[in-house]
Amino acid sequence: MKIAKLETFGTADVCFVRVTADTGETGWGQCSTYMADITAEVFHRQVAPHALGTRVEDLEDTLRLIYEREHKFPGSYLRRAQAGLDTAVWDLMGRVQGKPVAELLGGSAGRVRAYASSMKRDITPEDEAARFLRLRDAHGFTAFKWRVGAECGRDRDEWPGRTEAVIPVVSKALGDGVDKLVDGNSCYSPAKAIEVGRMLEDHGIGHFEEPCPYWEVDQTAEVRRALKIDVAGGEQDCELTAWQLAIEHGAVDILQPDIMYMGGICRTLEVCRMGHAAGLAVTPHAANLGLVTLCTMHLLRAIPNAGKYLEFSIEGPDYYPWQEGLFLGDPYRIEDGHATVTDAPGWGVEVNPEWLAAARHRVSER
Repeated sequence: MKIAKLETFGTADVCFVRVTADTGETGWGQCSTYMADITAEVFHRQVAPHALGTRVEDLEDTLRLIYEREHKFPGSYLRRAQAGLDTAVWDLMGRVQGKPVAELLGGSAGRVRAYASSMKRDITPEDEAARFLRLRDAHGFTAFKWRVGAECGRDRDEWPGRTEAVIPVVSKALGDGVDKLVDGNSCYSPAKAIEVGRMLEDHGIGHFEEPCPYWEVDQTAEVRRALKIDVAGGEQDCELTAWQLAIEHGAVDILQPDIMYMGGICRTLEVCRMGHAAGLAVTPHAANLGLVTLCTMHLLRAIPNAGKYLEFSIEGPDYYPWQEGLFLGDPYRIEDGHATVTDAPGWGVEVNPEWLAAARHRVSER
């Protein structure tokens, strides 16, 4: 079975990919979100030409071939575009075999514990605590993550005193028996990160994500050595050499690859294997309700070193207006704090035809 046609349906924020085999079967995937119109251009110019005519079963080799043919263009955009091919082919294979992707990966359908992930910094500590409690009561979440510092903030806070307030206010509101996580988004120098980390330890928070600029691996390793709580990171990294470096330097306790940033399932599995060999858990980054979270659910049901939970964004249309109406039905229902991978073939979801009809459509075929 060979790849005969590759189509994109996109906006500036989202780009779905449909793969059609020479047998007529199809599958759906997605390039990474953000600047997705640029990624679609990369897809049709630098991914599709190398993939057309290759065997579906040779996906991993095809992805390596694309990297080799496009060796002058390493980095994020090529990986974001490759993710569309990878995830579409996995869906195609699942549909052909009548199995969910999780099963193709050696796992099974079933439940995945989720943590409620806040993306907001422009929210007061009191309002953050209040919405966490509403989500706990409505959906049974038993783990929550919120933001400290400012994104790439050079030790500055979102506003003066916010971090010192949001840590105790939210932690106290959630109480005992709840897992508590925070995200620094590359805000701090090592000294400041360690200072904030001590506050986290004092308030029962067990996960400190991306405390230092993510590209400064030695800085994150310094923070990890100084703290008792887990230090996590890696969401931005898309090249395997970066993961090798982070593992060799002992930078993190938890690896957080983003399937779409990495270039799809195949390359994310390489990171998972590297982590497993090093005794590290994998809790992937999945910060929106596009296809990335569904792909992550399937992955977590299959890998031996899956972390304790799935990242599940709690932001709605006020924060992510583009994620509304992407799929038919509700693939992201949370019950008792868990999401569910169904036994439906492939990713188990259908892209909304109305959304597709309004998107820009492009075709590459032999």
